[in-house]
Formats: sequence, C-alpha cells, structure tokens
Amino acid sequence: MSSVTSATDSNGTVSPIARIGEQTFEFVAEFGAMAHFSLQAFGWMFRRSPRWSVLVPIFYTIGVSSFPVVAITGTFIGMVLAVQAYSQFELMGLATRLGSVINISLVKELGPVLAATMLAGRVGSSMAAELGTMRVTEQIDALAALGTNPIFFLVTPRFLACFLLIPLLTLMADFMGVIGGAVVSTQLLKVDAYHYWLHSREYVGALDLLAGVFKSYFFGAAIALISCHRGFHSKAGAEGVGRAATEAFVYSFIAILFLDFTIGIFWNTAYNAIWPDSANLI
Repeated sequence: MSSVTSATDSNGTVSPIARIGEQTFEFVAEFGAMAHFSLQAFGWMFRRSPRWSVLVPIFYTIGVSSFPVVAITGTFIGMVLAVQAYSQFELMGLATRLGSVINISLVKELGPVLAATMLAGRVGSSMAAELGTMRVTEQIDALAALGTNPIFFLVTPRFLACFLLIPLLTLMADFMGVIGGAVVSTQLLKVDAYHYWLHSREYVGALDLLAGVFKSYFFGAAIALISCHRGFHSKAGAEGVGRAATEAFVYSFIAILFLDFTIGIFWNTAYNAIWPDSANLI
C-alpha cells in the first residue's frame, strides 16, 4: 500500500515517474510477447508445411490482389521524381543524368519501402482485423479446442505469403516506377532517351537491385508477424478490432523505417568492406 501511495500525489493522480515506469514495463512485456509469438511462428514453419489448399487463397489475397495498387504507386512515384528533379538538373546541365537518380532511388529505397507500406496498409490491417474478429468471436479458441494449433493454421501461411511475395511486389514497384519516370522524362520533358538510359545503365547495377530486394524480405516478415500478433491479442468489441488494425499498420510502418535504416547501414558497411575503393550509399 505504501508503494501505491508514494507513486501518487496529494490529489491521487499518478506521478510522471511512475507513469514512465509503467509504460516501460508495458513496452518490455509487449516486446517479450512479440518475441515469443515470433518464435512460435518460426518453429511451426520448420516443423510442418501448411497445405496448398490453405496457402493458395492466402497467396492470391496477399500477392495477386496487391499488384494493381503497388503498380500504380510505383508508376506515380517514378513520374513525381522525374517532374521534381528535372528543373534542378536542367539548371546544372545534367538533364540526361536524370534517369540515374530516379532509378537508383527507386530500386534501393522507394520501391521496397513503398511496396512494404502499401502491403502493410492493405494486407497488414486486413490480417489484424480478420484475426481480431476471430479472437473476439472465439474462433481461435475453437481451433485450439479442436486440436489445431492456431499459430500454425492462421499465422504460418500468412507469414510465408508476405515473406515470399513481397520481393515480387518490390520488383513490380521498381519496374513501374522506372517506366513512369522514363515516360515523363523522355516524352514530356524531352530528355534525350539514349543518354537517359545510358546513364541509368552506368549508375544502376545488379547489386543496387539486390539491395532493395534483400530489404523487402525483412519488411514482409515484420508486417506479417506484427499484424498477426496484433490480431491475436485484439481487445473485445468493434473498438478493439479497429484498434488492432490501426496498431498493425502503425507498428509495421515504424518497423519498416527502422529496418530500412539498420539494413542500409549493414549493407553499406559490408559493401565497403568487400570493395573498399567503391563509394556506395544506401
């Protein structure tokens, strides 16, 4: 009783220090629960393989249905980059090098990040809401009562779909962004097409494309695990399900940015260690 009293002031409100400590403990507990949930998902993935009758519909929903929105997003990002960068490059007399800047930005950063963001918004929120509804209506408890592990039946197929299909979505975003930037640059802004593609080929290589695809695997894994975890631990009622869907997107987006930063540093360090004479910025 004395500890509770010491944590409150004369008006009975919790002190800021106690509130910070409480939030810290909640964060540590949430992080531990997320780690335990992820280990369970990984364990089932290597223990048994989900049936194709379960995987195919999920692959279609996550992968094929996401192609149009990812393609449209990639196209407009490439077009916007061309329009915004052209005036500055034209002033410096470097308009023909516009392709190198647009394409290197797309394949290394914007393509993977935007594809993952669209996947988190479209698929992550949907998965959290779907699993949250199953939690509220006790369907997950019914699966456990019938002898089926809910993580193996519900989480593992969604994790595999996000992990395996997001590289393809990233490549689609890269391709459409390159095409959109090239069309605007060469057709609307009248940049010489030959030199546009020549400089693009000189500055954008296979390792640049690999850097973006490599990142996307981590983005897909984070989106699947965070969204499924939020859905599994949804609070009761419509408000709880809505909050789970919102938290799934917000936490996934934060994880995407954090992973993009850390993997970028790791990739840059490894590249410079192997080729110390080359300058490579991610």
